[in-house]
Amino acid sequence: MAHSAKSKTLSHQILGFIWTTCGAFLAALSLKMFIQPNDLIDGGITGIAMIFSRLYGTSCLVPALILLNIPFIYLAFRYIRRVFVIHMSVALILFAGCLYLLQGVTPFIGDTLEVIFFGGALLGIGSGLIIRYGGCLDGSEILAILIHRKKGFTVGQIILVLDFFIFGAYGWIFQDWHIALKSFMMFIVAFKMIDMVMAGLNELKSVLIISSKPKHLSEVIISQMGLGLTVLHGKGGFSGNSKDILFVIVERLDLSDLKELVLQEDPQAFMTIENLHEVVHGHQAYVPYKKKGRTNQATS
Repeated sequence: MAHSAKSKTLSHQILGFIWTTCGAFLAALSLKMFIQPNDLIDGGITGIAMIFSRLYGTSCLVPALILLNIPFIYLAFRYIRRVFVIHMSVALILFAGCLYLLQGVTPFIGDTLEVIFFGGALLGIGSGLIIRYGGCLDGSEILAILIHRKKGFTVGQIILVLDFFIFGAYGWIFQDWHIALKSFMMFIVAFKMIDMVMAGLNELKSVLIISSKPKHLSEVIISQMGLGLTVLHGKGGFSGNSKDILFVIVERLDLSDLKELVLQEDPQAFMTIENLHEVVHGHQAYVPYKKKGRTNQATS
C-alpha cells in the first residue's frame, strides 16, 4: 500500500511537471510569436520585463523576468507555502528556457483581432495549465494574494487594477495608447481562457471529504498543510452508519496538494469541491491559515 501511494505521488508529480512544461511553452510561444513582434505586452511582472526589453533590447527580457520575480518568490516563501515556491520557481525557469529556445520562431504579423485573440488564447491556456498544477508565472499574483488576505478584494480584481497601471505606463512611455489598449484587450482574452482552463478563478474552495479514517486524515491535513478543518457528524443514507465528514476551506493554489494528500492517505476517499465567492470570519475576510506552518483556528 505504501509503495502504491508513493507511485501515485511520483506519477502525480511527473504529470504536473509535464503539464507545467506545456503551459510554459504555450505562454512563451504566445509572447515570441504574437505579443512581442506586434509591440504588445502581457500584464504583471512579465509586462514590466517586456517594457524593459523594448527599451533596452530583447536580450534583456529573460534576465529582467527572473530578477523582477525574485522578491515575489521570497514573499511566497515567507507568507504562503514552500511547495508553492518550488512550483513557481520550476514554472518560471521553464518559461525562461522556452523564451530562450523560441528566439528564432517566425513572428505572426497579421490583423489586430487575430493577434489579440490567438495571442491571448495561447497565453491564457499556458498560464492556466501552470496555475492548475500549483504554480504561477508572475509575481503579481503573489502580491494579489497577500493584498487579498489583508483587504478582502479578490485576486482577479487586484490583478486587473495592477495591470491597468502597467498598460497605462506602457502607453505613456512610448506615447502610443493604441498599443496599451490592444494589450489590455489581449489580457481580457487571456484572463477568460485562464478562467476556462481553471473552471473558475475563485481563490477559495470548500472541500467535503468522506473517508473511512477521518481522524487520521484530519491529523495529516492539519500537520502537513497547516489547514484548519471542521468535523461534521453525518449518517450514511443506505447503510445508516454514522460517518464523520471533514469540511476544509483551501486556497486554489493548495487544492492540488490537498487532493493528492487525501488520496495518498486514503485512495477510496470521496471528495466534493465547490467554488467560494466569499468567506467571512467575524469582521474579516477568512483565510485558511495566517502564516506558513500555523493552523487557523476558525474551523478547528
